[in-house]
Amino acid sequence: MALHDRLPRHLFSQRGWGLLAAGAVSLLGAQIMGRRDLLTLAVLLIVLPLVSLAGIRLVKPRFQVYREFNPSPVETSAASTVRLAVGRTGYAGGHAIMEERLPPRFGESPAFRFPARSATGGISRYEYHLRSGQRGQYLIGPVTAEFTDPFGLSLHRQAIDDGDTLTVTPAAVDLPVTGLAGARGNDGITATRTRANPSDDDVMTREYRHGDPMRRVHWPATARHGVLMVRQEESVTTPEATLILDQRFTAFPGGPGPGHGGNPSVDGHEMASSPAFEWAVVAAISICTHLSDRNYALRLLDPRGEPAFLRSLSAPEPEAEEFTGASGLQAIAESLAAIHLSGPHHAAREHGQESSPAVFDDHLMDKLSAHRMRGPIIAVLGRITPAEARALAPGAGYGANAFAIIVADRPADAEDSLEILRRGGWRAVAVQPSVPVPLAWGEFDQGGGGQATAAADVRRGAEVGR
Repeated sequence: MALHDRLPRHLFSQRGWGLLAAGAVSLLGAQIMGRRDLLTLAVLLIVLPLVSLAGIRLVKPRFQVYREFNPSPVETSAASTVRLAVGRTGYAGGHAIMEERLPPRFGESPAFRFPARSATGGISRYEYHLRSGQRGQYLIGPVTAEFTDPFGLSLHRQAIDDGDTLTVTPAAVDLPVTGLAGARGNDGITATRTRANPSDDDVMTREYRHGDPMRRVHWPATARHGVLMVRQEESVTTPEATLILDQRFTAFPGGPGPGHGGNPSVDGHEMASSPAFEWAVVAAISICTHLSDRNYALRLLDPRGEPAFLRSLSAPEPEAEEFTGASGLQAIAESLAAIHLSGPHHAAREHGQESSPAVFDDHLMDKLSAHRMRGPIIAVLGRITPAEARALAPGAGYGANAFAIIVADRPADAEDSLEILRRGGWRAVAVQPSVPVPLAWGEFDQGGGGQATAAADVRRGAEVGR
């Protein structure tokens, strides 16, 4: 190993160490030869690096960092461009080598020189790209700078900002069109448009009341009934869909533990998850995107009837349960970025205790009843016991249609629960995490006659895919 590689890099540069070495040699020569000029030179060579070291620590350069992600948030496996703008707000001397600290999953941290050759107005601009195959929230930064004095003798490294959080959302996959809307028509669109533009044949009427404007009189109905009738146009409504997202720790067993690098993380701390739960998250964002594109308003709940994102670390509004339009879909995607397995069973495992949460109980049924028959109900579930299936089964009566997907490593173990749900009116399938989400979703178009074999068909499709 070369000598300069053994010297501590956080104190002096190679030039600084060289001056100190020359000063030491000059001091030794002055001592041996008794020459005052060599002593003066030695003092100068030794003091100059020390003074520069003290100066760079007492008068630290000040910087301002602006960091922008585009797009932000970004979907998994998509690239996000990071733009950095760094400006000096303190004294203007010296150079700096800067490095952007990144989580390990993003690879090597980029380094750059300040000021940049293309700096304008005292601002240096840099750009690089990030890509993550795993959802989560990641701290990008801080920028660390290694300063040198104007003479390039001493070094000092410090963080010059706090970093920013990049949110990586799960990417939706395209789902096949199914007849899930039931009485709502073609995914809710046809019925909505008909009400928005009623004809004389389908407009609703009632008897004239004092104060009704004459322009609302419906003359064909008046002639038919023999009394004055007025139009009573039904207000335009938005079709609704309710999605129940299971996120219980015990419903999705078998996930990799901390340190395996396969789980989503927030600021470097891995969250509880599993391959089955990751499948459920992708299914949830895909279903929400599929329905939102068809003008559905969305409501997301957990098995206890609480807002689905109440415990999500990335949710913009954790207590929100109703979402509409593009902004609502974006809020769902952000909330799913750092959602994790939770619940009393998770806490009990950590503390060596046992507890039994109340799921699929009256609180959930009350939530479903409040929006009775306004659209489909979709449940994305993990492992569910027959008793829990019996508690959930009546919920099918509150939706125009009811669909349940059970994600399990061994779908055959869910047959009893599937049968209970089907008897209650649910279209239900059980799938492995290796089954593509569109294939599982397409099973719902089999209708009532195909429900009994749906899970087996999906399993066969997974085996063929492998």
